[in-house]
Amino acid sequence: MKELSLNILDVAENSVKAGATLTQILLTQKDQVLTIEIVDDGCGMSEDVVRSVTDPFYTTRTTRKVGMGIPLLKLACEQTDGHLTIESTTQEADPINHGTHVTATFNMDHIDFTPLGDVCASVLTLIQGHPDTDFLFRHKKSGCDVKLDTRELREVLEDVPLNSYDVMEWIGEYLREQYEAES
Repeated sequence: MKELSLNILDVAENSVKAGATLTQILLTQKDQVLTIEIVDDGCGMSEDVVRSVTDPFYTTRTTRKVGMGIPLLKLACEQTDGHLTIESTTQEADPINHGTHVTATFNMDHIDFTPLGDVCASVLTLIQGHPDTDFLFRHKKSGCDVKLDTRELREVLEDVPLNSYDVMEWIGEYLREQYEAES
């Protein structure tokens, strides 16, 4: 993928497909290290699936025989001397604390670092496509702390759908304003 924001979108879509009610997208930049964490409360994966998910020829899809999202994210990490870890607990193993935690670490000063891209557009796409799922987005870096929590929006909006035009427009402006204010 040409931008890490597309990898974020792909992994978060997997979270939604796994039945997550809350998907956290947490970005932290410290010095020249970018850490992307995607944490969900979905159904989780067995240990065998966690071991297999980085293999491009493993997929749970029936429409094609390859799954490239996680393998491409892992490659993007490793190209910068970073790493990818996946921890998951199935709902059967722990009915309360189940879900998946993906952590991708990148060295941003490496020549092969993939640009972050338009992460705001990825967050908007997730909310628009899954208005009944909650998302917590946070991007922390020096002089910048951008945050959006759809649970807080729901409290204020009550019965207004998150994917209505005016709400989507406001969310996009709200995210962009936070980035601009911190620049």
